[in-house]
Amino acid sequence: MKVTDVECLVLDGDYPFVIVTTDEGITGYGECFRRSPEVSRAAIDAVFRPLVIGKDPFQTEAIFDLMLKAGSVSGPPGALLTAASGIDIALWDIKGKALGVPIYELLGGMRPGREKIRVYASSLLRDLSPVDEAKRAAGFQERGFTGYKMHSAVPGAIDHPADQTVKSVQEMRAATGEQFDILVDVNSAYSVHHAIEIGKQLEDYGVFHFEEPVALHDLAGMARVADALTIPIASGENAYNRWMIRDLIMNGKPDIVQPDVVKIGGISELIKVGNVANAFGVPMTVHNTQPIISTAAHLHWIATRNDVPYAQEYNIEPVSIRDDRPILKTPLDVVDGHITVPTGPGLGLEFDEAEIRRWADKSGRNSL
Repeated sequence: MKVTDVECLVLDGDYPFVIVTTDEGITGYGECFRRSPEVSRAAIDAVFRPLVIGKDPFQTEAIFDLMLKAGSVSGPPGALLTAASGIDIALWDIKGKALGVPIYELLGGMRPGREKIRVYASSLLRDLSPVDEAKRAAGFQERGFTGYKMHSAVPGAIDHPADQTVKSVQEMRAATGEQFDILVDVNSAYSVHHAIEIGKQLEDYGVFHFEEPVALHDLAGMARVADALTIPIASGENAYNRWMIRDLIMNGKPDIVQPDVVKIGGISELIKVGNVANAFGVPMTVHNTQPIISTAAHLHWIATRNDVPYAQEYNIEPVSIRDDRPILKTPLDVVDGHITVPTGPGLGLEFDEAEIRRWADKSGRNSL
């Protein structure tokens, strides 16, 4: 079997999807992280597509090494490995389809009791009042979710006085009770001393994890925060390969590591990142704001591991290609706070090709 084409389509102007075709009629689907979709599409067209065409899709490790080396001399790892992620996931999808097995079988098989993966409701809104945020969290609790993540503080600012994180958490705890996970992500909005100050208050409300409290490059500062608090510190969505994860763990000392399959280079690199975290004894969750291919790929990986023990992130905001005119023929539904791991071959997803093409045409960018 040989790869005959690699295509990156930007759906609805926001979601870069990768379609890999083969000479045996098997098609694989992948996805890149949605920020800067045109950068991912350009990288695939100019750098990676020529490397992959003509290759055996079963040679995922060799192909990933080619993409890693090409990316390392073409630009920063975040931009290039995000693009490589879509291709790598599509190749794993092809392998599973060719063999007639789900990806989790290729990764070692599903562990007992992992047929359904628990997810938490991840809110990406930043303009809710503390009372409205609490009402929203309680609403998702009523729908069967066991946790809710707020994205708080003031983006792009440090220690901004308008921050209402603590008040929002106070309201949420009062609205949801003690048996509900509250997660707080401030996207690096605090100085070290303020992160410690806020973190001690969050401890009083039993917050489950405190995510990216300080600047991403300040690993020494993150370690100081982690040492000062009992609340778990989570980080890792902006570490783009196994070496960055290693340095994050050794120098930043997070309690929970959060890789993202559509940022880190795909399933091939996610395997390695998971093994690095495992070697250091650091448990994992995943950063997961894209509810289709990214979610499915994470489900397959999580199903095979016992070191990813927590509820996983699920984006509760409107997503056009999931909610308006879905590109999946059978959705990945959340039922009682869980998603069932797909059992079909490859990713186990069945796409509506006509809807994919419609969303691609709608973006107006794919003919450039």
